Parts: sequence; C-alpha cells; structure tokens
Amino acid sequence: MRVEHITVKANGMNLHMAAAGPNDGKLVILLHGFPEFWYGWKEQIVPLAQQGFRVLALDQRGYNLSEKPEGADSYVLDELRDDVLAVMKVFQREKAIIIGHDWGGAVGWHLAVTRPENVEKFIAINMPHPAALPKVMATNPLQWFKSSYMAFFQMNDVPEKSLAANDYYGLSAALTKFSRPGTFSQLDIDDYKEAWAKPGALTGMLNWYRALTEKNNISMYGRKEAVMVHVPTKIIWGIKDQFLLKKLAQQSVKFCSDYELVYIDDATHWVHHEQPDIVNRLIKNFLEENSQVAEGVGV
Repeated sequence: MRVEHITVKANGMNLHMAAAGPNDGKLVILLHGFPEFWYGWKEQIVPLAQQGFRVLALDQRGYNLSEKPEGADSYVLDELRDDVLAVMKVFQREKAIIIGHDWGGAVGWHLAVTRPENVEKFIAINMPHPAALPKVMATNPLQWFKSSYMAFFQMNDVPEKSLAANDYYGLSAALTKFSRPGTFSQLDIDDYKEAWAKPGALTGMLNWYRALTEKNNISMYGRKEAVMVHVPTKIIWGIKDQFLLKKLAQQSVKFCSDYELVYIDDATHWVHHEQPDIVNRLIKNFLEENSQVAEGVGV
C-alpha cells in the first residue's frame, strides 16, 4: 500500500499530510498530538487504507512540514478546526471520520461540538472532552499536578530552550520514559528529532498551549448545554496514562449522547503505538457499524 506525501493550500496556509487509500473511499482524517507529527499514525495509516478508506494523516499547523504561523492567536481551536474543514473542502468532501490523539483529539472534540454536520464519526484516543479537564482539575489535585507543565509551556522562549536542550532530551523522554519499554525505537526518535528541528517548529508546537489563554478560545466549554456531542463517538483510553487520569474519560462521556468508551489495560498515553492491533481492531469495528466504506467522490 503506497503512502504518498501531499501539501495543500488550506485555510490560507500550506498543510502537509501523508495520504493513502483509494480516492473514492470515505475520508478519514488522523490528527496527531504533542509532540508528534503525521508519523505518529504510522501503525494506522495502511490498515485503514487497506479497508478502503481515503486516509489523510496531517501535520497540523506548527508541526514538521506544515506552515507555522506566528502568534498564539493563530492556534486557537477555531483556527485548528478550520484547517481540517479546509482540507475536507480541498478533497471535495462534506463529511469525514475524525480520529484524534492528545491535542489532535481536542481538535476532533471541537469539530464534533461546533461542526457536527461535517463529522460522520469521531474517535478520541487518550484525550478528554475540553469541558472535562477543568472539571476534574478543580476537584482532583493529582490531575492539576499532572497538568502543571502546561503553565510552563505558556512562558516565552524558555520552554523552547528547555525542550531543545541536550539534543531534545525532554521531548524524547516524553515518548520513551512514559511508554512501555521498546515502544519507540531509536529510528523513531531520530525521525521525531528531525521534525522538532524544523525552523519554527518548537515555537509552533508550544503555541498550541499558549493559545489556551487567548480570549474566547475555550470559554464556550464552561456551558454544558453548548458543548454536547451528538455525533457517534468512541473513546479509546490507555489506562496507564501518566499525564491524564482515567476519571477524565469517565467525565467526557457525560458530554456525549452516542458513545462507546473502551479502556486498554496494558497501555499508556501512547496506546496507538503500544497496542496497534487492538486499537486498529477497535477503530475498524466502530467504523464498520452501519457504514459503507465507499463514498464515491474524491480528489
């Protein structure tokens, strides 16, 4: 199965992606999190394409080969959402299946909340609904402690220097020290380092966190009636996640009217790397429910 690399003009910027699968297959968009890029879906791209889906694994704005606009205001959820909608428009699609991990899951949740007409199904992997995190942090000091790094990331310049120090030791450790042993090979880490070393990449990646304080970025998530998700949703959760508590998944389903929640025991935050066979089977089963793979339009 051939994986090709495409750069398109969408939402006013150049966005790179890995693509595979038939042009007339239903569209699946894979959204990575921090500190990954399209490569984070290397275990999912080909299996999905072999099932007949048209698969696009994006480098989201600020990452790897995609454009890196300046300023935290360029990384608010509405802009990140509109990148995905613009990619769908390039490929002449009204709807897509959205699968997101970590920050990519946050973009997926925002799409499902604000543009449900464009989301056929949504899969969140170890990322809670945006309204769930503040609720859990307010009542659970452990989650507040686990999330305290986000405050550091909102500083200027210092985080970039820290993350780049000692040949990106901190970023590498986020992958290798908080996953099952052997999950990320040295070749994997070398590929990540190449992406992190792209001009402006560290700042672009960190601007996702800095945008959290931008006016109106996440304020809507304080109103439950405005943030319910009604598209079919599946939450896949590696239960040994050292960044996010299991309670966040439990809180997230309160915002969903049509959901499945699946825990995977021997897995961490990086569950789609650690247990790809299980994750891929869960994705396949969910996408096959009441669904025909072929859509009949495409670019």
